[in-house]
Amino acid sequence: MKIALTGGLGFLGRHVLAQLRARGCDVVLLGRSRPAEAGKATDGDWRAVDLLDTPHLQAALRGLGASHLLHLAWYTEHGRYWSSSENLRWVDASLQLLQAFAAQGGQHALLAGSCAEYDWSHGWLREATTPLQPASLYGVAKDATRRLAQAWCQAQGLGLAWAHVFYPFGPGEGERRLLPSLLRVFAGQAAPFGVNASAYRGLLPVQEAASALVHLLLTGQQGRYNICSGQPVPMGDVVRLLAHLCDADPEPVLQLATARPDEPPVLVGDPRRLHATGWLPSLTLQQGLEQLLAQPL
Repeated sequence: MKIALTGGLGFLGRHVLAQLRARGCDVVLLGRSRPAEAGKATDGDWRAVDLLDTPHLQAALRGLGASHLLHLAWYTEHGRYWSSSENLRWVDASLQLLQAFAAQGGQHALLAGSCAEYDWSHGWLREATTPLQPASLYGVAKDATRRLAQAWCQAQGLGLAWAHVFYPFGPGEGERRLLPSLLRVFAGQAAPFGVNASAYRGLLPVQEAASALVHLLLTGQQGRYNICSGQPVPMGDVVRLLAHLCDADPEPVLQLATARPDEPPVLVGDPRRLHATGWLPSLTLQQGLEQLLAQPL
């Protein structure tokens, strides 16, 4: 097995790469940037590939010899990716990548989707029964990529798995995201801000998300899987727990909490289909938060 990995230097991708390397997998990173640091987070072979240069993807991957593809790369600029036209470019790039991967002899692919593909009004989201009705351009782009990839892979006889990823957090997370922002508040480095304290969310330690993806890839699973905790927790409780771990007072944040009618009151994935493949989580929410507080990768 030789694995081609895109997005391997991103937040989730670095944890995926570390776990693949820990298992002794043969991994080649695809991307424009050469890994600059030594160590497990960026270790691995690298091939210079601009995934958005779609006319030249097949030439760029020629001779790669990868049997498996794990595609994580996408446009993820905080606050902009929900509605950016860059999503349209990544639909095309992802489909062209699949074709180039197959042309060089690829056999099985796992692509990262999103919980944003679902109809969030259902709250508890299941692969088999919850409608796929995204409300954002990002969600529509992911959904379109999945539908087209499934149809093409089925016609070509290429194995395909799709991962609906829910709320990963942990070491290496972007500083503008919610939990790192709260850490700065509790450290006295930023002013308090409000959260939707009554909303239930299913947060997942990024190490667990990476572990689930690696498991799906290495065991050759096909179809759609929720990569999620399945544990609904009020965001107010998350604020309190994080403040406790920081030895800080959560009240300045909780006093600013407001309900947000434009956000779903419950947004949690059902992980039972994932668990049926033999993968089970090993970290609690508190353990994940403790690792967030530790040194990043």
